[in-house]
Amino acid sequence: MNESFREAIIKLQDNKFLSPEPEVALVNFFDKPFDNAVATARTCYSSHGIISAEQVSGELAPNEEREAVQQKRDDLARSIYKAGHHTTFQHAQFQFAIANVSRQFIWSFLHSHPFYNSEQVSQRYVHVDPAQMAIPPLTGKALELYQKTIQFQTQQYESLTQLLYPLVANEYQKRFKQIQNKKAQSAIRKKCQEVARYVLPVATFAYLYHTISGITLLRYWRVCQLEDVPFEQKIVVGKMIQFLLEKFPEYQAILEEPLNENEMTKFQGGTVTAETKSINQQFREEFDAQLGGYSSKLMDYSHHAEATLASAVREILGWPQAYISDGAAIELVLNPEKNRYLGETLNLSTHSKLTRCLAHVHYVFKKKISHAGDSQNQRHRMILASRPSLNAFSFDEPDYVLPVLFQQDATLSKQFHEIMDHIWDNICQLQRLEVSKEFISYLFPNAVAIRMTESADLMNLHHKHAMRLCYNAQEEIWKASLDEASQIRAVHPQIGKWLLPPCGLRFHARTKPVCPEGERFCGVVVWKKDLSEYTRVI
Repeated sequence: MNESFREAIIKLQDNKFLSPEPEVALVNFFDKPFDNAVATARTCYSSHGIISAEQVSGELAPNEEREAVQQKRDDLARSIYKAGHHTTFQHAQFQFAIANVSRQFIWSFLHSHPFYNSEQVSQRYVHVDPAQMAIPPLTGKALELYQKTIQFQTQQYESLTQLLYPLVANEYQKRFKQIQNKKAQSAIRKKCQEVARYVLPVATFAYLYHTISGITLLRYWRVCQLEDVPFEQKIVVGKMIQFLLEKFPEYQAILEEPLNENEMTKFQGGTVTAETKSINQQFREEFDAQLGGYSSKLMDYSHHAEATLASAVREILGWPQAYISDGAAIELVLNPEKNRYLGETLNLSTHSKLTRCLAHVHYVFKKKISHAGDSQNQRHRMILASRPSLNAFSFDEPDYVLPVLFQQDATLSKQFHEIMDHIWDNICQLQRLEVSKEFISYLFPNAVAIRMTESADLMNLHHKHAMRLCYNAQEEIWKASLDEASQIRAVHPQIGKWLLPPCGLRFHARTKPVCPEGERFCGVVVWKKDLSEYTRVI
C-alpha cells in the first residue's frame, strides 16, 4: 500500500470510540480478484477463448515483460472503471468477519442496499450483554448522561425480560398446552428477550459475517463519510480497504477518494429550532394520518395488474386469450397446485420463466415500523424503501412503536411508555448540550419509529409474504405483511388469494411436510385458516 492511501485511511480513523473499536477481518476472498476483473473484461473481446488471471497478472510473461503487462492491466482497469463498465469488478467476492459494530451502523449502512449477504447475531434469540454498547467520543456531562442512559436501557431490558414471562407463558400455553419442559421454557425466555429488546439502544453491538463484491466495497469507500453514522462508517470501511490494499495493492489503480459532505446536497439538519420541531411534527402527523390505522398502507399499484399478469403468462406459452382466460392464466402461475415451483423450499422464482411474470406487477406501501422490525424487514433486499435519514429529524419528542405484547397488559404498557419518556428526556438533554445528532441517535431505542415508502414487484413480494406471514416471523413484519396481503386481496382478489405463508403454499402444492419448520412449528395449523382469521400476540 502506498503512503497516500495509508495516510488517507489513518486520517479517517483518527477518532476512536470510547468503547472497544470495531473489529474487521478479511476471512475469504478470490485468489486474484483484480486480475480476474481485467481477465473477464478482455475475454469479452478475445478471439482465443478465455483469458486467465495469470495471463493478465504477467506471471506467465518473461521477467523483463512483466511490468509492461501489469501496466497494460492497470490501464485497462482504469479505462473500464471510468467508463462505468463495473460488472467485471463484481465477480470477486470478499467476506469480512465484523464485530463491535452498532445496530445503527448495520441498519443505516451495511444493510441499506441490495448487494450484500450477512449473517449476524440475533437479538431475538441471544441475550444481550449490557457491556456491549458503542460509546462515541464524548466528554464531561455529555458522556456521563450518555452512559447513564445506556445503563438505564439495559437495566430495563433485564427487568422486562423477567416481567414479561407470565404473559408470554400464558400465550404460549394457548398454543402448545405444555409449558413445563425445558424446550418450552427456553422458547418462552427467548420470546421475552425478543420483546424486551425494544427498550435497548441501537448502540447495541452486533457481530456478523458480511460478504460483498469488489464493486460494492469500492462503493462503500466512496460514500463512507456521508449519511447517518459517518464516524463509525469511516472506521469500519477504512479497515476493509486497508485489508484490501495490503492483500491486493493493484486496486489502487482505480480507488477513488471518499466523497465528503461539502460535495453533496446538504439536507441533514443542524441546530434544532422551533421551526424544525414544528416541521417534523407536521410530517409525522401527516404520515400517520395517511396510514389510516394500518402499519403498512397500500398507496399505489398496477391498476391493470391481473390483466397484465395473465397476458404475460400467455406470452410465455404462446396461447391466445380465447384459449385461456385471465383467471385461468393467473391460477397457472400463482396456484401452487399448478405451479409446483411455489411449493419448493428453495426460492426458484427468478429461475422459472413462468414465475418471472410476477415481476410486471407492482405495489407501493407507506409503512411505519420500529427500528428493530425494520432491521429484519430490510433484509428483503429486492424490496426497496425510502428510509429516513435520522439526522435530518429533531429528537425532541418520544416517537416509537408499542409492541403488541405490551398492549395486552395495562401495567406493562404504562411501564413501557414511562421508559420511553425517560429515554427521550435524556436525549433532549444531550441535544441541549449540543451533542451531534449522529452520536445522540445511538441512544434511540429499538422501538423508535421508522416511516418510509416501500415499493415491491409481485415476484419479490410473494416470496417475502411466504416468509413473513409465517407465525414464527417477527410480529411487526408479520402484521405489516398481513396488512399488505389483505389490501392486495381487496383490489386484486385473483392475485391476493395466493399470498400465503409457506405452509399454505406447500398445502396447496401437496408438499410434505406441510410446515417446513420442523421442531420450530408455531403450534397453529395456519394452512387451514383464511387470511381474515390470522391473529397472534407472540
